[in-house]
Amino acid sequence: MTLIKSISGIRGTIGGKTADNLTPIDAVKFAAAYGAFIITRNSDKKKIKVIIGRDARISGKMISSLVANTLVGLGIDVVDLGLSTTPTVEVAVPLENADGGIILTASHNPKQWNALKLLNEKGEFLNEGEGEQILKLAEDEAFEFADVDDLGSYTKDNSYLAKHIQAVLNLELVDVAAIKQANFKVVVDGVNSTGGIFIPALLKELNVDCVELYCTPNGQFPHNPEPLKEHLTDISNLVVKEKADFGIVVDPDVDRLALISEDGSMFGEEYTLVACADYVLGKLGGGNTVSNLSSSRALRDVTEQYGGSYTASAVGEVNVVLKMKETNTVIGGEGNGGIIYPASHYGRDSLVGVALFLSHLANKKISCKTLRDSYPSYFMSKNKIQLTPAIEVDKILDMMASKYANENVSIIDGVKIDFVDEWIHLRKSNTEPIIRIYTEAKSQQGADDLAVRFINEIKAII
Repeated sequence: MTLIKSISGIRGTIGGKTADNLTPIDAVKFAAAYGAFIITRNSDKKKIKVIIGRDARISGKMISSLVANTLVGLGIDVVDLGLSTTPTVEVAVPLENADGGIILTASHNPKQWNALKLLNEKGEFLNEGEGEQILKLAEDEAFEFADVDDLGSYTKDNSYLAKHIQAVLNLELVDVAAIKQANFKVVVDGVNSTGGIFIPALLKELNVDCVELYCTPNGQFPHNPEPLKEHLTDISNLVVKEKADFGIVVDPDVDRLALISEDGSMFGEEYTLVACADYVLGKLGGGNTVSNLSSSRALRDVTEQYGGSYTASAVGEVNVVLKMKETNTVIGGEGNGGIIYPASHYGRDSLVGVALFLSHLANKKISCKTLRDSYPSYFMSKNKIQLTPAIEVDKILDMMASKYANENVSIIDGVKIDFVDEWIHLRKSNTEPIIRIYTEAKSQQGADDLAVRFINEIKAII
């Protein structure tokens, strides 16, 4: 059982002992620290408002209730979107003129996990300094609850499914007419979370024939919720069986988007961003892009084809967003299927990704597989090494950087080693007790072999 505290929030497994797992006491403590932080930075305001929403995991209702009532106890007004998505809460915060937001979700983690993901008044994730302040407030229990006459209010708002979808449809580059004329048929795997509500609802507005798979929001994940190839056999088979144009897979909080081609093959999480960027850059006549260090070189290649500039950021949505703002980026995101489109908002949004991809395919008038084959061919391998307290991760990464010092090495986030035709990125996860190992090469065998080689080297050091 695990409790992980980071600048982006608190994440852990349900049950067990306080401070070792995400217990009700830990949820209250961290929510109180966040509330105290929001109150302090808005000291000139008489009333503070925070938006909350949750995915469909089993513990969601319990954690949401604890968080909401803790904020109310601090004198904060809470607007609860109920079953929602991470991007929906991000959209709602500025629309409601709120002072912050909390999403109750452990993203791609299995059902025993849950988390509090924290937003600022723009609906964007907190930066490192802000996150550290909240961790300190939680550690010191530096929060004071309101008197009975000053308690906050609690209201529910079920309007944001429609509001979020309408905001997506209103985006200038979402070609609603072309999508409706294309008569697409799509299979959706909502992993029995809120994607099973939001993605079909969006597709219905676009007149897309939607075949639903695992779209009952009961939190009983039918497979590992991380949208990787090895977890997606059912939808791959169903896409072929239904003769669908492609398949859509989202994670439990709907900020990661993976696609399945009409032949059942993976379009690839990495190429979700590449395809959406290709469409946006083509419509705009070029522009700059950003993705993180663990993302495919294919985005760089496509960006440069349109005369734009590509920049790599450290891993983590807040780092990608910061770099996007610095470089005036028109589209960016993460290679895990996270699309960040500033014309909408600065957050990963699978609804925006679906709409842009449908627009691209409708305009191209080609199959999903043909579109995928038109992009530079890179292959990735994503692996992990489980950590124990005895493993000195920083020392291991330093040793790997020194060993390959003659190559092109970046240490802005873990260690990335760029070889001529391939690369490897080693980093300690912020959300799980693991070392993540990403490799990319011009063949799947090459990417797998590079990963195995470095895994063996790290295990030898351990």
